[in-house]
Amino acid sequence: MNQSNPPPQGTPPPSPYASQAPGGRAVYRPYVTYVLIGICALVYLVQIITSNFPQYDITSALLKNNALIVQGQIWRLFTPMFLHGSILHIGINMYALFFIGRGLERFYGRWRYLTLFILSGFAGNVLSFMFSPYLSLGSSTSIFGLLGAEGVLIYQNREVFGSVARRALSQVIIVAVANLVIGLTPGIGIDIWGHIGGLVGGTLFAWFGGPLLRKRTVFSSLTVFDERTKREIFRAGIAVGALFVFLVTVVILVRRG
Repeated sequence: MNQSNPPPQGTPPPSPYASQAPGGRAVYRPYVTYVLIGICALVYLVQIITSNFPQYDITSALLKNNALIVQGQIWRLFTPMFLHGSILHIGINMYALFFIGRGLERFYGRWRYLTLFILSGFAGNVLSFMFSPYLSLGSSTSIFGLLGAEGVLIYQNREVFGSVARRALSQVIIVAVANLVIGLTPGIGIDIWGHIGGLVGGTLFAWFGGPLLRKRTVFSSLTVFDERTKREIFRAGIAVGALFVFLVTVVILVRRG
């Protein structure tokens, strides 16, 4: 089984926004990140339990399987991002999600961050479906999307983040490139196309729908705010999502033909 693994080496890149919410307000609680970790842990527990009963095996029912996707089981382009193949697999993935996701959620907000996670995982599974015949599962499609989104956030707001931006962006690039290279190593069972798709999907969504931060001084108090309107964010998400839905539809129609 070909498993999608997250960045497996070193610590996540340094975050220029890890300690505080915009404007110096009380520390933001990244509940979506915690809920996603909880869901993945719960699903993995169910995987272990149902693996003893082939007729109820949730892993087989939900992982990315090209032959069954072509037959119409489109949910397999979404559900693999919540599945894992081993305790090491889920441990590494959740470690990456915990350290990368919390900072992003503070600036994206809960719903936009959740959209980023789901869309990145979907994009990764779409590209894997298009170019890889193997079975696959894992949250790293989404995690690579978060990594791309972090790079975009830092780059687009480098003036706001100041001197730490260059170092943080360099670390993001190094982590992404290093793990894509590792994914090319023969025999280790990493879904490189899933990683690339997640990275591209997250980067695209972040570029068009991520927060654009500006500094503002009000009564001698420096605040940071997102200047994108909700309408811009919504349109960006719809546009990127529609693109991947279109790609999936085309691929399915072509393969059926």
